[in-house]
Amino acid sequence: MVGKGRAIEVTATAADYRYCAALQRRFGKSYYFATRFFPAELRPHVHALYAFVRVPDQWVDEPGGASKEEIQRRIDRYEADLQCALEGEGAESPVLRAFAQTARQFAIPWRYMADFLEAMRRDLHCTRYRTYAELEGYMWGSAGVVGAMMLCLFRCHHEHLLPYAVRMGEAMQMTNFLRDVGEDWRRGRVYLPQEDLQRFGVSEEDIAQGRLTDPMLQLLRFEIERTRALYREAEVGIALLPREFRYPVLLGSRLYAQILRRIEGNGYDVFRQRARTSTLEKVWLAWRCWRHRR
Repeated sequence: MVGKGRAIEVTATAADYRYCAALQRRFGKSYYFATRFFPAELRPHVHALYAFVRVPDQWVDEPGGASKEEIQRRIDRYEADLQCALEGEGAESPVLRAFAQTARQFAIPWRYMADFLEAMRRDLHCTRYRTYAELEGYMWGSAGVVGAMMLCLFRCHHEHLLPYAVRMGEAMQMTNFLRDVGEDWRRGRVYLPQEDLQRFGVSEEDIAQGRLTDPMLQLLRFEIERTRALYREAEVGIALLPREFRYPVLLGSRLYAQILRRIEGNGYDVFRQRARTSTLEKVWLAWRCWRHRR
């Protein structure tokens, strides 16, 4: 069973999946670009998975004046509505209608969905992480389970593949953290581990003021190299995937890793410049990945 109720087929419309695709195209341009290279029959389900995680993430990051308590209630309702959709009772949200059908069709375990939503709740109240190990615990729910759910879409239910998928999620999540240091500070959050700030002599006041001091640069270089190591670990697993999924997964990895190069190209200014990959870079990386595909 995917959900906790009776197994009734959930019907989503093509319009529901188009709505999810539009969300991904708007908010996840690099992901959307890579998704276009998946087999046509799989693309709507990748869009649905992206949309499912994007909606509550957007609530948490852009509350629009809503209190933490209200965002918590929204997430709780979202979870309850997801359960209804999984049990065949329908849902008002096109995202949940589409994702529920996808989750049932590909046997996505409930625990992955629940762990993701719990991570979103955690974001409302936990704004600092003492150690990298603590941050890893958060990243399992916020990103690792997304990699795990992608394996379900590939119908790769092999335990030995899970660590690679989780590493990919962590690498992309760490990339977000590095790109958004300034934005996250303005939201009241510091994701970089406190132990790392202390190790390099970086204070939260340095972050608040956007100071690109030598200690700050050393910290950012350290975190970038740690993140690149995660990408390298994750990419080992790509060769173990069915052939039709290898190229888009590799491309997605390289597109997101390119953000780290953009950070470096911006002089590590993660406070005043948002690191982005251009369309030309995306096309160039697509060509390079195609040349080296296996």
